[in-house]
Amino acid sequence: MSAKASEPVVLGRGPAAIHADPGSSIQVVEFVLGNEHFAIDLFDVKEVVEYTTITKLPNVAPYVRGIIDLRGEITMIVDLKHRLNITDASTKSLEASRIIVLDDKITKSKIGILVDDVTSVSTFEGNQVDYTSASISHEDTAIIGIIKRKTKVKDKEVNELIIWIDIKKLLEDLDTTL
Repeated sequence: MSAKASEPVVLGRGPAAIHADPGSSIQVVEFVLGNEHFAIDLFDVKEVVEYTTITKLPNVAPYVRGIIDLRGEITMIVDLKHRLNITDASTKSLEASRIIVLDDKITKSKIGILVDDVTSVSTFEGNQVDYTSASISHEDTAIIGIIKRKTKVKDKEVNELIIWIDIKKLLEDLDTTL
């Protein structure tokens, strides 16, 4: 059964199912991990804060960096590079990194993700997202799709690729960590 061109196509599984309507738009927070560009849904983000000292916790998952005191609230910090097995070293120091504090309505607790840098909040049209590359493997994946943005590099137009991830799916196993 195939969808007609005018009907939206439902992609993904579970709560991350996305309606890919070429006329719709998505809003994301873009950030950098190593040498790659990533994005998460804008509505999953509460705020972005500068790096602060992180207190390490014993006996937690290796990608849990520790906790911080964020305006009187204890917030768990997840090292997203470690969680995604990204080995590219950042050109920035740890102190120059950022913490994206997630909306606690989606995480059920205070969680922030440590990223190398936050670059922008962007809006993309549905036709700029390639959902097929997210389903290359038959395993469950936290990749929703690949966002393609045309940019000019030395008077040549190139596609910049941004990996759009489902942060809820990526962190769903955290409930048993703390």
